[in-house]
Amino acid sequence: MTVQPVLDNSRVSPPATGADFAAPVVRRERHTDLLTWQLLLVLAVLLAILPQFVYPVFLMKVMCFAILTSGVGLLLGYGGLLSFGHAAYFGFGAYTAGYVAARLGWPPEAAILSGTAASLVLGTLFGAIAIRRLGIYFSMVTLALAQLVYFAALQNPQITGGEDGLQPIPRGVLFGVVDLQDTTNLYVFVSVVLLLTLLFVHRVMTSPFGRVLQAIRDNEARAQTFGYSARRYKLLIFVISAGLAGLAGSLKAIVMQVVTLTDLHLTTTAEPILMLLLGGIGTLFGPVIGAGIIVSMQYFLSPFGAWVTVVQGLIFILCVLAFKQGIVGLMKHLFARRMR
Repeated sequence: MTVQPVLDNSRVSPPATGADFAAPVVRRERHTDLLTWQLLLVLAVLLAILPQFVYPVFLMKVMCFAILTSGVGLLLGYGGLLSFGHAAYFGFGAYTAGYVAARLGWPPEAAILSGTAASLVLGTLFGAIAIRRLGIYFSMVTLALAQLVYFAALQNPQITGGEDGLQPIPRGVLFGVVDLQDTTNLYVFVSVVLLLTLLFVHRVMTSPFGRVLQAIRDNEARAQTFGYSARRYKLLIFVISAGLAGLAGSLKAIVMQVVTLTDLHLTTTAEPILMLLLGGIGTLFGPVIGAGIIVSMQYFLSPFGAWVTVVQGLIFILCVLAFKQGIVGLMKHLFARRMR
């Protein structure tokens, strides 16, 4: 007599489905979004408190460079493209905003939009040329194009002011209501622009567009087999990055009320890269921390002259050798390690 085994269906686990594997990913993304909103709130509180202890114009300069570094971070961290030419878009946006504000008498919002739009157009033209090359060749092409803009500005002093720069640039009245001559009003405006920029960058990073960019960065050939046009995605992120650089330059022109050839110089390209390495590549708040440290260093070490460059070089070497993930990346690693 054969005994048939009796199966207890209540103890048999159902087969795993796609939803079972996707659930932890969704929960992790929601947790990341919640943490991002919390950190943005903390940043907003800090921005509201810091003017009581630090000179507001200095803080606004930090915020302008944080926006510039965020654009460079998007291009490098998600596009995998290292640009040595973002000073062109930063300076071109600054000169455009300064010119239409000082020479044409346009209000500040129109000047900032004009500078940003001009950098978007320039980024589209230069990006279409640069993305045809990869690696160091891409970087060298961006550097050559940036130097072209620098010498064009140098040879047209009737527009750019030459070595004296374009000054004075009026701050004007925002939307015909808010007087930006008041430093408090200007500080609030720049702070709001910074927070909106970080929200935009976070959206790009977490969107399907950002996921495709990561796939192209990691394995371009494989991404193309799925039907994604790598060149089109690279051009789009290049243009977005150039637009953010133009926005930063336009804001700086209004804040500092002067635009000089330094804004187009090679050092202006090197600084956001150093800020990004220090803060953390591929992170949202890394550019803010990196910009704060580097601009503070330039301000407080300025009496030592050329030693500022030496210290920046030592920091660059330290970041490359000691912690490649930057300050934010190191903090995330330590936090995740502690949670485990």
